[in-house]
Amino acid sequence: MAMTMKTVGLDEVMKQISDLEGNVEDVCSLALYDGAAIIANAFASGARSIRTAPFKYKKPKRLPSPEEKAALIGKTGIAKFIKNGSEVNTLIGISSAAGYADIGGHKKAVRLIARSINSGTSFMDKQPVFRKAKSSSQGAATAAIISKAEKLLEELTNK
Repeated sequence: MAMTMKTVGLDEVMKQISDLEGNVEDVCSLALYDGAAIIANAFASGARSIRTAPFKYKKPKRLPSPEEKAALIGKTGIAKFIKNGSEVNTLIGISSAAGYADIGGHKKAVRLIARSINSGTSFMDKQPVFRKAKSSSQGAATAAIISKAEKLLEELTNK
C-alpha cells in the first residue's frame, strides 16, 4: 500500500534555523553582558562594604586601611569578550589597567590589594567580599542571561 506525505512550512523552519545559526554568537554576547553587569555591580558593592581601620602595625593581623579600600572603588569591570564559535567568555573583577595606588608612601598593585583583602594574608584579616559577591549574584546573573537569550531568540524566530 503506497502512501504519500506532504510537508508544509518546512522551508520556513529551515530558514529560521539558518538565521539562528548566524546569530548565535551575538545572542550569547548580549545575554552574557546582562549577566556580567549584575556580577560587576555586586563586586562594586562588595568593594564599598570593606571594613577598614587606620593603618598601624598590629599583631597578629589588621584591617585594610581606608586608602587601600579607596584604591579598589571604581576599579571593577568586565573584560573584553572572547568568542569561540557559539561560546562566549569574559572575566569580571579588578581591571589589570587599574595599575598601582600610593599607599602610605609605597606603590602597591591594586589587584594585589584586592586579593589580599579577599583572601587574607599573614598580616591582614580575610574579608571575602568578592567571593561573597560572586556567589550571591550568580543566581540573578544566570536568570538574566537566560531571560535575555530567550527574548532575543524569540525575536529572531518571529521575524
